[in-house]
Amino acid sequence: MTALDAPSAPTAITPVILCGGSGTRLWPLSRQSFPKQFVPLVGGKSLLQLTLARLAWCGQPVVCVAAEDHRFLVADALADHNPASQVLLEPAGRNTAAAMAIAALLARQGDADPLLLFCPADHHIPDATAFAHTIRQGVPAAEAGAIVTYGVVPSFPSSAYGYIKQGDDRTDGSRRVARFIEKPAPAAAQALLLQGNVLWNAGIFLSRASRLLAALKQHAPDILLRCEQAMASPRRDSVASGASSIGFVRPQPEPFLACRAQSIDYAVMEPHDNVAVVPFQGQWSDVGSWNAVADLTPADDAGNRITGQGHALQARNTFIHAPGRTVVALGTQDLLIIDTPDALLVANRDHAEQVKDVVAHLTACAIPQAAAHRRVARPWGWYDSVDAGERFQVKRIGVKPGASLSLQKHHHRAEHWIVVQGTAEVTRGTETFLLSENQSTYIPIGEVHRLHNPGKLELEMIEVQSGSYLGEDDIVRLEDSYGR
Repeated sequence: MTALDAPSAPTAITPVILCGGSGTRLWPLSRQSFPKQFVPLVGGKSLLQLTLARLAWCGQPVVCVAAEDHRFLVADALADHNPASQVLLEPAGRNTAAAMAIAALLARQGDADPLLLFCPADHHIPDATAFAHTIRQGVPAAEAGAIVTYGVVPSFPSSAYGYIKQGDDRTDGSRRVARFIEKPAPAAAQALLLQGNVLWNAGIFLSRASRLLAALKQHAPDILLRCEQAMASPRRDSVASGASSIGFVRPQPEPFLACRAQSIDYAVMEPHDNVAVVPFQGQWSDVGSWNAVADLTPADDAGNRITGQGHALQARNTFIHAPGRTVVALGTQDLLIIDTPDALLVANRDHAEQVKDVVAHLTACAIPQAAAHRRVARPWGWYDSVDAGERFQVKRIGVKPGASLSLQKHHHRAEHWIVVQGTAEVTRGTETFLLSENQSTYIPIGEVHRLHNPGKLELEMIEVQSGSYLGEDDIVRLEDSYGR
């Protein structure tokens, strides 16, 4: 959607993007350290980036509610779309009721009482114009005091989604919510669609901040109290991201950690008597399973769907995700094949919803790939662990333009740096010097050092570590721009 065809907003709406969730059903691509909302899943863009673009018509700074560990991933996405925004950092996940409560409390500072549009960060809605039009249809109900939810007109009897049964018409153009229905069994989902008048529960809400807080006080006063305590004196800081500065708001951890975890549906929506619903007619997916991801890719004549370097021979209804290397499926049927540099998933399509059980199993077995990728995001860029042995480790390191690693030293390892792209400014002890492509340097054990990218292009280098201990905790940070 371009600026020319973006709809005008008759009432100012502040988007609140809920960036929590671990996305375990999309393992091995989505992991705890890099959940699905940050993964480039659609056209090389992450679901969070697409959500930010979809909400640009609101014309207001965005509030993102995210985990502390993901703060720089959110900041990077905001720098490209809405750099005046704020990131509310949860000390720990406490589900959507607490996340929405702290966002509403932040919005109520002073005399402000904005309309807040709460959207998950990990949904795919390709028609941004239709989405914006549907959101605006709920504004009269929200201005009249209702909490508005948006339900998706179902296209098939899914048992992966909750449902909303629509009630009578309201005078503001919306409808009353007759009841919320938990994720049904397949036969029950079929029966719901045959009965008609039901929508998929998309988890999207529009409300005045004050109305949401009043509903929390009525139905979940303990959650609201803990969140009020956490937001009484939040800590604020910021980080430079490109040419922008992203503000972080940190609630007080003790009261927030004492808050019970509950979804907003259970805490407020189901018992509340003033909830309106507006149907959304467009395409929507919560991208909640590999089957849902597969459906985003066109199928060939045999029903195979392929992204990346996959090949399907004599195969039917097989999905291959192979971004990094050649993967061949021969004579397969109804399979999901997900390849990553350090883990491979092969599953029957009927078991897509059970991938989260794989993560639980790997976690119980202390397999590191359950939670972390080989390639790790850092506030200054990324690193990829290419190879490792008993006393050595090889990494590819990428540093964003203008970014620096901390001034640091190591007690147990030495490092060799080889620049393969860009320019590196190296601090080693008392000297500072530049390295260009194909040049290298050596950092002895215990030497104070820093790596900085002074250029306008990404710096890429190979780091070879050697020593008696190579763990990431062997870092003594003397100066750090990222508050670690």
